[in-house]
Amino acid sequence: MTSERLAPLDLAFWHLESAGHPMHLGALAFFSAPDEDSGLDDDGILDLLATRAAAIRRLRMRVRDVLLPVGGAAWAADKDFDVRRHVRRLRLGGGPDFAAEATAIAGELMERPLERGLPPWEMYLLTGSPGGSFAVLVKLHHALADGMRAVAIGAGIFDEIADPRGVRTRRAGPAPDRAWFADPARLLGFARDRIDDLGRAVGVGASVVRASRFDPRGLPSLSAGSSGTRRLATAVLDLEEVQLVRKAVGGTSNDVLIAIVAGGLRRWLTERGDELPPSGPRALVPVSRRRPGSPPGSGNKLSAYLLELPVAEADPRARLEAVRVAMNRNKAAGPMKGAGALAVLADQLHPLAHRFGAPLAGGAARMLFDVLVTSVPLPRSALSFGGCPLREIYPMAPLARGQSLAVALTTYGGQVHVGLVADGLAVPDVGRLAWGVGEELSQLTGLAR
Repeated sequence: MTSERLAPLDLAFWHLESAGHPMHLGALAFFSAPDEDSGLDDDGILDLLATRAAAIRRLRMRVRDVLLPVGGAAWAADKDFDVRRHVRRLRLGGGPDFAAEATAIAGELMERPLERGLPPWEMYLLTGSPGGSFAVLVKLHHALADGMRAVAIGAGIFDEIADPRGVRTRRAGPAPDRAWFADPARLLGFARDRIDDLGRAVGVGASVVRASRFDPRGLPSLSAGSSGTRRLATAVLDLEEVQLVRKAVGGTSNDVLIAIVAGGLRRWLTERGDELPPSGPRALVPVSRRRPGSPPGSGNKLSAYLLELPVAEADPRARLEAVRVAMNRNKAAGPMKGAGALAVLADQLHPLAHRFGAPLAGGAARMLFDVLVTSVPLPRSALSFGGCPLREIYPMAPLARGQSLAVALTTYGGQVHVGLVADGLAVPDVGRLAWGVGEELSQLTGLAR
């Protein structure tokens, strides 16, 4: 892979970023301690992580500006690539609660934007007591990957997937045929396609405007002024209990998880003494536009659904039913409707629109939604690194400007791991929200038995 133009949505994410609002995804993975017979110490683990990361060709690419199209950018191989500029080790205190310390440090590391002149990613090896369990924090810019693509890239470090020879990548396609303007029929076809694109953009844009709120304040607890700080909290849900609730009440597993988040927010707001809004807060729920079974491919392929989280509803079963009805309505309308279709609209815009319009779009996020709730798929098989089993993995989503909370969930090893990224000043008690999420599942499970 020598050069590949950034897809429109990737370009949007690239220009949405600012020093206080980095647009990278993350994952914090916890591994069991190395076997005593393995001979693998902290230095060996760091070397292995660097070797595995360097073998992932996509991680050797950086963003560069291009002359055409005006305002565009492309992925290009970094000729001076040095994996040690991206893979680092941090030794923690080695106290009894390594996971809590690693989680706190990960939150601080998520504050830091990635260096834009380099391939936009970082990995941190977090170690405690020598020979003990360890964690790996992965940061990937959203322009580099959506959730599915991030999993495909990050999975390259695992024993079961890693290829020390490097991954196969699609070669750059042939140069575009610039003689199209000499063929009137092709020119007419090109014009017709652009008109169709414009029509789709107008339709999607109208849908986004209709779904927008013209009161930009949103829910005060989730739309406080951004401080640029980050706090991370985690929760672990039992997948069997989630499935039990789904079978007893109906809907999908994702409906149940969204309802659990809504219930956790209700508990958190009540504990804070905040007034429960009669409707909302609004959640943006990203959905992939990739076809089932298709390869991850390059570039983001996203839309999203928008729904009001029924936090004012006191009955947990009624909250779940409200989520199920709202999600069914979204699915029936399709990904081209509602504020969530903003990502689809981005695919129709000229690169210059992203370059100059991204700051305005980023500032408008609070007019569309209050909280991001996203599910990230993982391979179903057991994973390990250097023979050390993966125990837990917590996904992390970026915060848009004016947003204070993002919730990401993934399923692994019979558990649902929940990663909550919050603005450290606006939501200093994000740990209580994580507690509320666990309590909500316990209540729903009790009602389902």
